[in-house]
Amino acid sequence: MASTRDNGTQARPQVHDAFDNPPKGPVGVHRGPRSLSVRVLPYLLVVVLAVLCGLGLWAAVSGSLPWQQTHNEASRVISSHLPKRSASSSASSSATATDQASQEQTSEPSSQSPSASASSSSPAPVVNRGTRVTVINGTRVTGYAGKKRQVLVNAGYTAVTASNPQGALPGVSMVRYRDEADKATAQEVANVLGIAQVEQSSVTTTPVEAILMQ
Repeated sequence: MASTRDNGTQARPQVHDAFDNPPKGPVGVHRGPRSLSVRVLPYLLVVVLAVLCGLGLWAAVSGSLPWQQTHNEASRVISSHLPKRSASSSASSSATATDQASQEQTSEPSSQSPSASASSSSPAPVVNRGTRVTVINGTRVTGYAGKKRQVLVNAGYTAVTASNPQGALPGVSMVRYRDEADKATAQEVANVLGIAQVEQSSVTTTPVEAILMQ
């Protein structure tokens, strides 16, 4: 039955639709607040995609990833130090071998015979120009011994005397010395006077005796 209002007009019938009974909770733009994880997730995905793109670009340009380059650099540093250690070890081994060789060389002289070491330790004869020297004139030239005496004096000898022969004379000019210690002095006297023959004799009147013959 249609209803009428007090003013006498006819009322419209009520029609119900879906908007008259909305569902419980927020709908559409009027939804409730979302959780923090749901809001942050899109930003995390963007960051991860940016990092992956950057790594891909790095690998395309350099040919390797950053951590691979770090590993390669560490390997180069380690390998660069290895030859130095091997060189130092080889140098130390060569130095040890050199020391051993030097020790062997120094130990060799000790194995020489006692006679050789004794002969090397004995002092060499020296020239003593203060030794008494007699110049004997075996020639027929008067004053010849005096002239040769002056030659020896000019050479630095301080105890030279000229004398005439007494007893037998040798066939050639010679210089005779009494002791082994006078050998070097007798040899120098012979060189100064131009005499080739030098010998040791126990019959000399002085330590060194120069006999002048024709």
